[in-house]
Amino acid sequence: MATVKIDKPQWHHYFDQVSKTLVGKSAEIEVEALDIGSQIEAEWVPLLGVVYDPRGDILSVAVDGLDHMIRHPQSVFVEVSHNNLTSIEVTDADQFIHIVKLRDPLLLASSAG
Repeated sequence: MATVKIDKPQWHHYFDQVSKTLVGKSAEIEVEALDIGSQIEAEWVPLLGVVYDPRGDILSVAVDGLDHMIRHPQSVFVEVSHNNLTSIEVTDADQFIHIVKLRDPLLLASSAG
């Protein structure tokens, strides 16, 4: 398993490409921070997409019943195993860590990660 950093100038394009094949995958969203501990925001629900808006500096993770907004993301890392995307980890300006786990890993195209 490899952890790959996605640089900020590539976020918009990366998530546009990955979101095309993420729709319908089961996802879990977890938020971790020192003051709140670990909180599950969504547990194994259909993923509708992941979009980065550079104008508003917001990463939106849409799942069935929830639009999880990450304001002012500072870093994005993805976990890749055998060219399959297994999770996305985003740290925001408040140092909260947002983890999106995929139940069924997504096979990445060679240019997506």
